Amino acid sequence: MRFTPEELRKLALPALLASLLLAAGAGLIWGADAALDAAVRQAQAAQAERQQAAERLARISEEEREVIEKLDVYKRLKQLNILGEERRLEWADAITRIRTQRELLDLSYRVDRQRLLVSAPGKPANVEFYASTMRVQLALLHEEDLLRFLADLRDSGNAYYAVRQCSLTRTGQPPAGVQISPRLRGECDIDLITIVDRGAKG
Repeated sequence: MRFTPEELRKLALPALLASLLLAAGAGLIWGADAALDAAVRQAQAAQAERQQAAERLARISEEEREVIEKLDVYKRLKQLNILGEERRLEWADAITRIRTQRELLDLSYRVDRQRLLVSAPGKPANVEFYASTMRVQLALLHEEDLLRFLADLRDSGNAYYAVRQCSLTRTGQPPAGVQISPRLRGECDIDLITIVDRGAKG
């Protein structure tokens, strides 16, 4: 089909408008795609930020839990008088009190010089574990008396008492006419542990 020049002139304007509309539509489609891509990227960035924030919050919560746990341990050690320098006077008072309460008439002891067990350097603390070995000798009516003595010593809370070794020996038959007399002798080596935080002194 052939158009006359007059018909072509009449169709020129609609054809131009159609071309412009097609171009505008293509532009709108391209713009919509670009806007969609940008929105997807923003959503992904926001999701990544939320994930990072959630991870940071989880780390903070974990660190807070660890601090609370360590603080509880510190408070417990403080209550037991394990932290700080050794307390020899308190140890002596505890043994005197136990001897009186348990009626242990024959009890002797000596405490060796303090020695360093282990040093655990760190930041900010520099924790050192010390031990003083206490050698105890006591006369016993019954084996359970030794266990009660050790339990009382541990409950006194002036240090951490770690029993290294104990031995029991028989002392022989009591003298004639004596109803109650110790027949056993106990000997124990007990480490009295204290913890010193050198970082806390500065």
